Parts: sequence; C-alpha cells; structure tokens
Amino acid sequence: MKKLITIAWIVILSSFTTVSPDMGTLVGIVTNYNDKTPIGKAKISVYQQNNFVAETASKANGQFQISLKAGTYSVEVKAKGYQDHKITVYIHRGKETKLELNLSKSVLKKDEVVIEEEIYSIDAEVTPTKMREHYTMAIGMPTANYTMQTHDYIPIDYNTEEYSPISENIFKDALANPLSTFSIDVDKASYANVRRFLTQSQKPYSDAVRIEELINYFDYNYPQPTDGHPFSVTLETDKCPWNEQNQLVLIGLKGENVNEEQIPPNNLVFLIDVSGSMNPANRLPLLKQAFKYLVDQLRPQDRVAIVVYAGAAGLVLESTPGAEKAKITSAIDMLQAGGSTAGGAGIKLAYKIAQQNYIHGGNNRVIIGTDGDFNVGVSSTSELKKLIEQKRESGVYLTILGFGMGNYKDGRMKELSMAGNGNYAYIDNIMEAKKVFGTELWGTLYTIANDVKIQVEFNPAKVKEYRLIGYEKRMLNSEDFNDDKKDAGDIGCGHTVTALYEIVPAGGSDSNTSIDPLKYTKQTLTSSNDLLTVKLRYKKPGESNSQLISQVLKEGKTKSTSNLQFASSVAEFGMLLRESEFKGTSSFANALARAKEAKGNDEFGYKNDFIKMVEMAEMIYR
Repeated sequence: MKKLITIAWIVILSSFTTVSPDMGTLVGIVTNYNDKTPIGKAKISVYQQNNFVAETASKANGQFQISLKAGTYSVEVKAKGYQDHKITVYIHRGKETKLELNLSKSVLKKDEVVIEEEIYSIDAEVTPTKMREHYTMAIGMPTANYTMQTHDYIPIDYNTEEYSPISENIFKDALANPLSTFSIDVDKASYANVRRFLTQSQKPYSDAVRIEELINYFDYNYPQPTDGHPFSVTLETDKCPWNEQNQLVLIGLKGENVNEEQIPPNNLVFLIDVSGSMNPANRLPLLKQAFKYLVDQLRPQDRVAIVVYAGAAGLVLESTPGAEKAKITSAIDMLQAGGSTAGGAGIKLAYKIAQQNYIHGGNNRVIIGTDGDFNVGVSSTSELKKLIEQKRESGVYLTILGFGMGNYKDGRMKELSMAGNGNYAYIDNIMEAKKVFGTELWGTLYTIANDVKIQVEFNPAKVKEYRLIGYEKRMLNSEDFNDDKKDAGDIGCGHTVTALYEIVPAGGSDSNTSIDPLKYTKQTLTSSNDLLTVKLRYKKPGESNSQLISQVLKEGKTKSTSNLQFASSVAEFGMLLRESEFKGTSSFANALARAKEAKGNDEFGYKNDFIKMVEMAEMIYR
C-alpha cells in the first residue's frame, strides 16, 4: 500500500522554569522540515482522553505557548499546505515542556512513497482462542500445532554459555597517567548470575564476575542531592583491607528519589523471546511470572504493548492502558516456547511499536526478556549492537532481562544494553524479579541522568599508583570526558553507583608498574594537600549538552563509613571469585567478617543474602 511520507521531527527538551505549583506550560515552535523556516498560523489543538482542552495558533515566528494542568495530552498540529500531525505529550507540574515540530509539505513528490511494514496484531476485544491464533500466525508457528510447541525444544547436554573476556585493570603510574576516565554502570546482572552458580554448588566462570556489578547490587547510605543536580557525590577513604600499605578510595553517587506521583507515564514494550530454547522452567515460565509482577505495579496512565519473537516477530498485544491488567496478563499467559530465534526482527518491531506510541515528556522503554541466543536474521553481536545504537537516537530506552542457564549469552546482552541507553539484570528466581520490578521499579524504568561519566585526576605528589577495581567494560579515553557525543551510562531515580580505587601512596616502597622516565617531557609536581579531584559530567534527559560537577578529596580529610566497609567486602569477594592477581591477602573469612560488621540496616535482606553467598563460596572454593 502506497501513501504519503509524513515527516515530523520532534525534539523534546526540559527546562526548570517554575510557572505554577499545579500547572505546566507547553512551549513550542512549528517549522518547515526542509528549510526550517517558521510556519505561522498553524493550528495547535490539545485533547485529553478525546476531550477538547485548549487551542492556539503559532505566531509569525512559528512559536506558540499553552498553559495546562500536569498530565498526558494529545496534541494535533495543522497548517495549510502541510500534513497534519498528532503526538502525545506529558506536561510536568511547574515546568516547561518544549517541542520543536518540523512538518513536511502535503504534496506528493516523485518517488516519495513508502510501503508500510506489515505488523501482526490482535483486536482490542478477542477471545483467548483468537489471541492464540493471531499469536501463532504472527511468529510463524502453525496454529494447529500450537499446543505441541513446548516439545520443539531439544535440551542440550553440554554448556554453551558465553561471557566476554575481562582483562582486569592494572595499576597506573599517577605521574605518567594522572587521569582515569570511565562510564558509570548501574547493571546488576553479574551478581544474580554469580548467585545462581553458587546456589548450585558451582564455581562461576571468572569472566562472569564483573566486580562493579557485584558492588552496585546494593544500596548505600549516601545523602540525597541538595544542589540542584539529579544525584549527590560522596567520597571516602581508608586503609585497603587486602593490602594495608595501600589506601582505598570510594566514589559514591546517589540518584534523587522521585515521588511516584511526579514520574511521567510509561510507554512500555515487552519484547519476549518465545523460541524453543526458552522452554525450561527457569526461562519462559519464570519470565512470565516476572513480567506479570511488573504489570501488577503499573499505574492507569502507563501503557504496555507485547512483541514476541521466535522464527519471526509478531505483535501479541497492542499498546494497552495499565488499568487493563487482566488483558495484559492474559496475553502473557498465552505465550509458549517453540522455534528458532529472530531477535533482530523482534528488536526492530519493538522499537517501531514504542515509537508509534511515543509519549513526549514521558518514559519510553523496550524491555527484552531472553536467554540471548539469537540465531535467525540479524543475529551477530556486532550487527545487533549497531541496530540498537541506531534505535537509541529515538529517545526510547532499553532494559534487558536475562534468563536461564546452559546456553546463556551474558556477554552479548551486556554489550547490547550498553549500546542502547539501557540497563541489564539477570533474573535467577522470582525474588530477583521482585527486586527489579518492585523495590527498585522506578530506578529500573525512570532515568534521571544520561551519559554519566567520571574522570579522576590523581595528585602524583600524594599518589604513586592507582587501580580502578572493576568497570573494565566501561573504560573511556581521557578526551571522551568532554565529548558530549560519547555515550555513557544512565542513572535511574534512587539508584546508587559506587566505584573503588586502590591507591599506592607517594613514597610507598613497592611499585606495581614499570615505566621508563620520559625523555622529552619535563614533569613537575604541584604542592597541594589534594589527594585527587573527581569530575563528573551528565546530561538531563532530552538535553544534548552536559553539565559538570567537581569535588576534591583532601589527604586525610575523610573517614570511612559502613559504605566503604561493605563495598570493600564485596570487592574482596569478587576478586577471590575471579582469582585476581591483585587480591593480596584477601580471604573469604575477612570479607565475611567485614560484611557482617558493616551490614547495618538491611530492610530487604539483600546484605544478609550476600553473607550467605560468601559462606557458600568459602565451602566451594576449599
């Protein structure tokens, strides 16, 4: 079917100009797509739940402004000679929401035609039988054989799990390399995956242990931000437990806790792997439990669509309000496993559905549930990574949930989440699903800061050498710090992020590095009591320019708290699991004692579970 191309490029920005406690302001400009000239007398109509709310016209310079109560609205834009366009926008209380709308001419030019992609979908009102028929046809399974799909998967008796190799960060000479730059990481998949190994009395693969993800599995007692930035910065230092000649430095970030009432509506697309490899109980059955738990947490203003993929990709449920929980959970209950894995096609369709239902000013996200075993169509990690890198420009975020064992593709899912403004978790049991979609729901779904980068400058007069513990997959070049085009990690509301450096004080007797003196560069030291300076860059969601935070750590001016003590016990545990060359005098007994001492308030029992994991590991590694 041929139809006119509609081009409407919309950029959403947020400013923090206070207008009224109960009202927000929609501010925008309408321009010609081709030459960006302003369009005057464009008619802008605003509706809420199909009820007319307000109307205005753009001025000669293309600008318009409408005051509205906080909430979700449909905005229709009409201009003579241009194609009509309709969008969804969320108005924040007491803030301005800015739109830039670039409209295309309504004249059909030569070759300006597109062929609409066919999307398999179901009607709003269907019987379970009809839903089953649509679903099986959509993903390429014969309807008559649908009930037999659970038998398509042939279990394998060998292990094909995949992990990306990790080369541990080494000690760097602070005089030759004074800058250490990395992207923050809020992923926690490695911790749950390690727990899965240990509970089965197995040693985890060393490359399955990403120490920063173990550390960041836990919340720490950092203060809420008070300076207008979306997160606070905490610095602590103390002796290094596994090498008392060295020091340990903690850098902690705490994302702002946002009231649920202030969080904009969610436009979610569940992308669910229903291929044959997902048949075992710890894959699709567990996935269905996890996603149904998420549905239980949704608000009426949230929306969910469901896309599945096996041999092909199909739309099982159109975007549906969160209030219709029975309809959403019924669609999830219908899912069964069978067939090959066309993950690339599923990703394309999921992003397309997310963009069709995009909420400007809202939270738009694709949530993938899979074991990562893609084998049809676009299936290589590099191809999938490029695909997701292209899709992240749409403003749609990404969450990847890993399931299963035996053929689990951890390295692939880690790379894809990093490529797509995403986060990554591994669900090994239903309690982990409750953590991700319960206690940490809005941290998982709602991003408050994008492209967060950290750069530490060490003072060579005080620091001889340093080593960043973990974050090997997140290292950046020094020049990347000031490059706003460089992608980095995102922080969700309420998230904590923790990084640890082991440092060798200046004058220390032992040297871990061997670098010849530089021949052409004369290096001088500045007299200062600074141990180091921490700089952070981040972007507010929807903005393209970063903001800078800077904080200095003076020698001997900060004391350690239970934050550093507990984080160091987790780091020591991780180094033991990796059998790290930098573990020094580490032992499970030392990590266990420090974790017990620093446990403090443990409302949900996560730290107590860690203590049990250390005890299990001590027995296994004997």
